[in-house]
Amino acid sequence: MTDVLLVARSHLLTALRERVTLFWFLVFPVFLLVVLSLVFGRIGEDGGITFDVAFVSFDRTAGGFSDAIEQVVDDLATPAEAGAKPLLSLRRPGSDEDLAEFLGAAMVDVRRGRLAAIVAVPAGFDQSVRARLSPTAAPEDVPLTLYVGSGNAASGMAASILEQVFAGVDRAILARVGRFDESAIVPHRTTWVGSDERETRYVDFLLPGIILMGFFTNGLFGIPGSILFSRDQRVLRRYWVTPLSVPRYLAGLSVGHLTLCVLQYAILYVVGRFALGASVSFAALDTALYLVLAAATFMAFGFLIASLVRTATAGMAVANILNMPMMFLSGLFFPITGLPAFLTAIVYANPVSYLADGLRASVGVESGVFSPILVVVVPLGWIVVSAAVAAWRLRWDVGR
Repeated sequence: MTDVLLVARSHLLTALRERVTLFWFLVFPVFLLVVLSLVFGRIGEDGGITFDVAFVSFDRTAGGFSDAIEQVVDDLATPAEAGAKPLLSLRRPGSDEDLAEFLGAAMVDVRRGRLAAIVAVPAGFDQSVRARLSPTAAPEDVPLTLYVGSGNAASGMAASILEQVFAGVDRAILARVGRFDESAIVPHRTTWVGSDERETRYVDFLLPGIILMGFFTNGLFGIPGSILFSRDQRVLRRYWVTPLSVPRYLAGLSVGHLTLCVLQYAILYVVGRFALGASVSFAALDTALYLVLAAATFMAFGFLIASLVRTATAGMAVANILNMPMMFLSGLFFPITGLPAFLTAIVYANPVSYLADGLRASVGVESGVFSPILVVVVPLGWIVVSAAVAAWRLRWDVGR
């Protein structure tokens, strides 16, 4: 047992002594957690999103419907409570500014992504609405115009919100003149499926993903790096002339790897919980089992890489090739939806996707996309395949 602990100690001290290893295994996950939380941390909170919108009215009818629309837009640009952000940040033309020039400049900003949308009330809008409400007049179409940017996600979200607001304004106008029957509305209700109605903050979503990312990089780079560098430098050959056996060496390497994972988890949890205000709790048996399963899966993946290459340089190259696609196509940092078919296939084959889904479901952040059986079976399948290939192909000496 002593030799196993000595190998584990050697693996752990080597990882902590190397500055590059220390950065990628411990410093970088903390750095990424802090940066992403600060940049996107307002997602999921009230007042966390504000859209830059321009408003211009060419209709000067005092007390008309154009004024009512402007009042609605003003309400959306007013914070609901002190200290909160409003939904809209309005840009208006100056008192002596040419309205056509203002609209042209605003359209350029929408095209360049500086504005999410423009609400433009055309001249004659009030008269057109009144004509439509009259049973005898022949109305002329003077539509309220909403300008949005093509391919701009913020524009799309702002457009959806403003269109719903305008639908409400239209209903209010009809109700004012007695043309809208409230009793004729089709009753409806909204029921959230797969949600406990608890507000989910981005840092709560991100923390389990960053913890898994730390485990993943540890297994992907740490395990093959230790084996291949030791083999290339003939350190393993010296081990084999001692009473240390291969199973004991692997046991010690595994204990060292798991200890480093525990250290990663502790640091990330402390930073996420006490520095960034994450509220997720990992104090549950199924959560602990998911963390152990994740560490074992990524360790087995490291053995798989070590068995497929001949040199340490080639092993690091393969790890780098797999690193980014497997991390970003797993939903560790952001939810993944609407991907092309070939990328979706990678997501479903990626064990990181299942582990992230299962861990987030166990801490109550998400309800889980995959079946609970698949969340366990797919990583276990990768462990079995990786262990089988490693047992068949892994060479412990450069001469063999």
